[in-house]
Amino acid sequence: MKKTLVLFLMVGASHLSIAQSSLHQNSTSKTLDDNFELYQKKLFSAARFEFESFKESELDSDQKIYADFYHAISALKTENPGASDLVYAFIRNNPDHPKINEAAHVLGNFFFDRKNFKEAIPAFKKVNIEKIWPEQRAEVLFKTGYSYFQLKDNKNALVYFNQVKGQGSEYSPDAFYYAGFIAMESGNYDQAIKDFREADKTPFYAGKVPYMLSGLYYRQGYYDELIAYAEPVLSSRKTLDRKEEIHLYLAEGYFEKRNFVKAAANYDAFVNARKGDLSRPQIYKAGVAQFETQNYQRSTDYFKVVATGDDNLAQVSSYYLGHAYLKLNNAQFASNSFNAAYKSDADPKIKEEALINYAKVNLERGSFQDAVTALDTYLENYPRGSYAQEAENLLTDALVNTNNYLRAIEQIEKMPRKSARINAAYQKIAFYQGLVYYRDKRYDLANNYFDKSLKQASDRDLVLQAHFWKGESFAARENLPQAISAYEALQKLNPRANDTYLIKSHYGLGYAFFNSQQYGKAEGQFKAYVDKMQGNPEKENYDDALMRLGDIYYVQKKFPQSLAVFQRAIQERNASIDYAYFRSGVLLNFQSRNSEAISQLDQLINNYPSSLYIEDAIYQKSQINMEETQYAQARDGFTRLISSRPNSQFIPFALEGRAIANFSLQSYDNTIDDYKRILENHPNSSNAEAALVGLQETLALQGRSGEFSQYLSRYRGANPDNKSLQNLEFEAAKNLFFSNSLEQSIKAFNDYLRNYPQSGLKDEATFFIGDAHYRLGRKDQALASFYEIDKMKNSPERAKAMQRIGSIELENKNYAKALPYLRASAKNARNKIEEHEAYRGLMNSHYFTNGFDSAVFYSNRVIQLGSVTPDAIPEAMLLKGKAYRKAGKNDLADDALMALVNEYKTVQGAEGLFLLAESYHLKGNFAQSNDAIFDFSEPFSAHDFWYGKGFLLLAENYIKLGEEFQAKATLESIVERSTNEEIKTMAREKLAKLK
Repeated sequence: MKKTLVLFLMVGASHLSIAQSSLHQNSTSKTLDDNFELYQKKLFSAARFEFESFKESELDSDQKIYADFYHAISALKTENPGASDLVYAFIRNNPDHPKINEAAHVLGNFFFDRKNFKEAIPAFKKVNIEKIWPEQRAEVLFKTGYSYFQLKDNKNALVYFNQVKGQGSEYSPDAFYYAGFIAMESGNYDQAIKDFREADKTPFYAGKVPYMLSGLYYRQGYYDELIAYAEPVLSSRKTLDRKEEIHLYLAEGYFEKRNFVKAAANYDAFVNARKGDLSRPQIYKAGVAQFETQNYQRSTDYFKVVATGDDNLAQVSSYYLGHAYLKLNNAQFASNSFNAAYKSDADPKIKEEALINYAKVNLERGSFQDAVTALDTYLENYPRGSYAQEAENLLTDALVNTNNYLRAIEQIEKMPRKSARINAAYQKIAFYQGLVYYRDKRYDLANNYFDKSLKQASDRDLVLQAHFWKGESFAARENLPQAISAYEALQKLNPRANDTYLIKSHYGLGYAFFNSQQYGKAEGQFKAYVDKMQGNPEKENYDDALMRLGDIYYVQKKFPQSLAVFQRAIQERNASIDYAYFRSGVLLNFQSRNSEAISQLDQLINNYPSSLYIEDAIYQKSQINMEETQYAQARDGFTRLISSRPNSQFIPFALEGRAIANFSLQSYDNTIDDYKRILENHPNSSNAEAALVGLQETLALQGRSGEFSQYLSRYRGANPDNKSLQNLEFEAAKNLFFSNSLEQSIKAFNDYLRNYPQSGLKDEATFFIGDAHYRLGRKDQALASFYEIDKMKNSPERAKAMQRIGSIELENKNYAKALPYLRASAKNARNKIEEHEAYRGLMNSHYFTNGFDSAVFYSNRVIQLGSVTPDAIPEAMLLKGKAYRKAGKNDLADDALMALVNEYKTVQGAEGLFLLAESYHLKGNFAQSNDAIFDFSEPFSAHDFWYGKGFLLLAENYIKLGEEFQAKATLESIVERSTNEEIKTMAREKLAKLK
């Protein structure tokens, strides 16, 4: 612009010089010269003022023209109001004067520089471009075009730019650039490319044009030209406007050319620049590029962004995402991704393929129920689909491996046509469901499904097992004839001699015969069992079977054989070695080998003080000493039993034995005291009459016969003859109780106690009343009765009452109150069932009173007892894990829970798995938590609450890991498939927060 102005000024100065040459002596000329000097020095305010004054002088025509020109231009330069009118007036008044081009040019630049493009255009149009230099002409044309451009009049702008493009002036690159821009805006891309290519040749536009030129090549589909142009530009030019967009166009071009390596690199370059966002289609293509270059992890970063929609792009992205996660060995993410693709209806073909892939993934990762559902859905919706045959084969495998057997059975039973493979699967699944019902103690249903399994008898081993478990189910319900029939059905099939279930059937059938008192048959079965199991390293039930074989010889009076069995048990260190010592002692006593008998009993008494048979052994040893007239030893034995086991059932008999021993030792006062204790504390015992006789004899011997009458009266009061009304009333009340007429029995016992307040059966009647209240659900009244018995320190019913108190207080969650009674119950337990109930109560009571170390101790005691009930061990293992966690011993807790999960597929195992996964979650090990859920959850799918809780936790883990797509997919799956309404509600709430 400045260059043009100087040129015009030079022209003006030459004209002024001519005027001065002719008028140098004239004073007006001198003034004009001085004023011009002010103008040249850019003192425009002074120049305007002087020229305005000078115009009032008498001037010739040339002087007046120059005065008007410089006055107007000076006014314009100082932005004097109305200055532009002065310039226009000058142009109008001097249409033929050379100065009008300069005036118009200056006026145009004045408006142009101030971005008053609307006024600049008419000003520039006043310039006669034919009469100015080429460079000036290019400037005027360009600025006129640019003014039109700024006014959005691209049509007129382009006319001027096109005139400038070919002139080779400094304005030509600008003209090419803006002409190219107009062509691009109007959709004339080829012309735009030509213009931009010209502009691109100059340094000023070399950094500005490439991103637009790259975009034009891409829009036109000139991918080769785009790549040929943009690649060297990126590598050779350091400064580029919107460089990231060039990378994006290159990425798109390479993608279209199927050069995925280059496409992936350029997509990443655009993203890494962080100066813009890819569109969803571009994100999808970036994912494809990364997938095709086997950069699967990076591809998931792109695909999971697009997969959150519900259109075709989301569906295909989810499908790709599934395959990417498969490549990354992340089956759980792959499953969710394929499921999302299947749920979309955008592309039917992708929908079908996603479904079969979803089924395969779940089958491979052990999620058999999900696989079964998917395969069944596929066969229903695509009976002639590309994968129909494969789906049926896979379904067979999935059905066998699922843990939701009922659903699998339902699916098979509704199939119109069943292949041999499906029927074989049905046999297995029905059998497995029978086992589930057996474990849940639903024995009728268990046998129903074992029978279903037997109807499809293609697998002989399963047939044998079904008969065996039928026998077990009948035995559990004490239906011994049916149990015997089932076991014998197995044996009639003549399985190989070492068949596992044949061997098991010997044990089951042995017990069935034993409990139905068919001892001869029981002997054969137990003997077969122990003989086959003797050399087996896994001696399941061997120890118990050996004991029962010894008992069977015993009840058949085959004493030598019985003794041989018990001695064999001792040599083998049998788990019931204490019982073997006891029985050996009894048998040796029968054979009059009393010293050996005492030796065997001493082994029990001295080495197994916690044995259930310790009382029996002490009593039996004392009796043998009596036989051997070793009265002092006998007395000491009876005394030990009486003092250490005050609630023992042997107490009245031990008192009698000690009384006889004392009598033999002439310790008559002690004899009298023992007989009195029997009559006072145990008036209804079977030896009470013998005690009365002994007391009478001993008192007479001591000359104290007068004391006898009171004990005789007491005995008569407690033991009326069998025809007495009192006895009849008591027996009638008992009959009501045992016939389950509980309300009537309570009234009858209360009437009895009211009628006979001094009865020796008071404690027993009170126990029956408490037990009846308990069975009717009236715990408070039951407790009142049992606590009343607890006060009767010498009552034979006290041990049972204490056990009931502990049990009820436990049920009432009065754990602190329950503890002492449960301890007493454990001490007085006579069998494993009673021990289990006591230890289980102690385990729970200590846990809920924050005695976590004690809770662990008693849970171990429960576990050591074995499977007294089907849930005994898993229940104890679960509480053990919880107790460790409460105690802050998290590693021990995790170990306990993992052992539970591995060994027991029960509801306790399901809860244990959730707690284990939750433990990992709380430690921040979200991936480990997910692995636990996916690796172990499938066998627990039938336990819908804990199974669902696990997958809710899975969604939480995904959120923590930044995998919101997976979290959403998981929650949607829970809502869609869970059978537990509470779990579905929780999933919906979490899903709402995610959205």
